[in-house]
Amino acid sequence: MSAEPPVPALEETKLARPKDPDRMTAADTPHPVFGHYRLRLTDNQVVTISGGLAGFLSGIVVCPLDVTKTRLQAQGSYLRNLEDEVKINNFEKRRYTGIIRTLGTIWNEEGIRGLYRGLVPITFGYFPTWMIYFSCYEQFKKMYSYFIEDDTIGYFASAISSGAISTTVTNPIWVVKTRLMLQMTKGRTIYDRFGDTVGAAATQGGIKREYYNGTIDAFVKMYHSEGARSFYRGLLPSYFGLIHVAIQFPLYENLKKVLRVDGDTFDKKTMTFDQFCRLVLSSSLSKILASGVTYPHEILRTRLQIVNSDSTKPSAGLLKTLLSIYKNEGIPGFYSGFLVNLARTLPASAVTLVSFEFFKSYLQAATS
Repeated sequence: MSAEPPVPALEETKLARPKDPDRMTAADTPHPVFGHYRLRLTDNQVVTISGGLAGFLSGIVVCPLDVTKTRLQAQGSYLRNLEDEVKINNFEKRRYTGIIRTLGTIWNEEGIRGLYRGLVPITFGYFPTWMIYFSCYEQFKKMYSYFIEDDTIGYFASAISSGAISTTVTNPIWVVKTRLMLQMTKGRTIYDRFGDTVGAAATQGGIKREYYNGTIDAFVKMYHSEGARSFYRGLLPSYFGLIHVAIQFPLYENLKKVLRVDGDTFDKKTMTFDQFCRLVLSSSLSKILASGVTYPHEILRTRLQIVNSDSTKPSAGLLKTLLSIYKNEGIPGFYSGFLVNLARTLPASAVTLVSFEFFKSYLQAATS
């Protein structure tokens, strides 16, 4: 009898055994969300997505304070210096004063919708603004490093260049955002709440009092009634605001170095609470210093954005607006709503910059 053919040995399973944790590399470690799958993103795409997400998150967090700041800035000096007949109409009790009181007034008169009025343009404004800004900023840092030896000067030039691009592209969104935040209930703006006399004075002062039914309606009505140039009102003072990022980002980059949090390893698994606090401190200190120097441009920008494009009143031009504020309000007029702005920008800066660092490292871990 012939011998039976040998039984072939069972093939070893193709499923790899789990590696020894001590021998695993960073690439072997499963991502907390994507597992062993890896995203195919370039470094530029990682920065772009991270910047957009950081801006979107920041817009949601700070919208109520942004509404408060805009209303304090927009009520203007002429509202505080009208004739006695207006003050008899309980004007002093109705005007916005202070952070807490303004928040309370908006809540009592308009509810939660009032605090989030303009949420759509603000979130969709922050998203492209920071997406464009961070994308350009990272590219400019690389480009300037070839012929600028000093890092601080390179950061300064990168901040100015990227800020100019993002400001120009997104200015129409911010004009619409400002108009929407000045609205209250159906058919009313903040100027109507002071009474007919003040409302009429606002119109005579060149203030646009038309009511908009949302973001798209605002774009359409502004285009038909004021033309395309209405979307670029306040652009010139916004360029002056580039000094802000030119101060903040070099400070932020250097503070990260001083506090030893300038690495690229801040993902979900490695960022410690101590590192998180240092990033928050870096963003906050840089924001406070930059805001103190550059805040007056925000007053100018807001006043210019709320006037009619065809207005010939003193508030229509940059220089005349500047002189009008100084004449009627003095130096304090250029810092109207500054504390509200600081209360808004500090958390906004922390949320934007820290979340950008987080999203960036998180996505880098998913692509490695």
